[in-house]
Amino acid sequence: MTQWDLMRELATMQDRMNRIWGNVYDRGREDVSGAGAWLPAVDIYETGEKEVVLKAELPGLKREDIDLTVENNTLTIRGVRRQDDGIAEAQYHRSERVYGACSRSFTLPNTVDPSRVKAEYRDGVLTVRLPLREDAKPRQIAVDVD
Repeated sequence: MTQWDLMRELATMQDRMNRIWGNVYDRGREDVSGAGAWLPAVDIYETGEKEVVLKAELPGLKREDIDLTVENNTLTIRGVRRQDDGIAEAQYHRSERVYGACSRSFTLPNTVDPSRVKAEYRDGVLTVRLPLREDAKPRQIAVDVD
């Protein structure tokens, strides 16, 4: 028997919709440069330290090409993958990587403390740590006995 996880199902549905709309948007725009929108793959999970962690694959991006914002309980990741300079379009035999801007937004639960969000970028993976508010963490309550 498997346990049904509403948040996982909603995240999966959001990912599928993003991919569908991304594919519709990119139709008819196939050229040798591969210019167009792309969506980084993302994992989101909760740790035992009571924080939500988001990991996004952003291969080929430099730190200055990544913009991360938290506003109105929404985390937004934006980035730009730039094509290699100095290579003429006629020199390509094959170009399958997509270049250009990407953007993903995620609604944060009210339990996340947006003032304590931390991020690091290493080896093409952006890791965003979203600590939970202190008042959202479960606490033990002592029961007095008369």
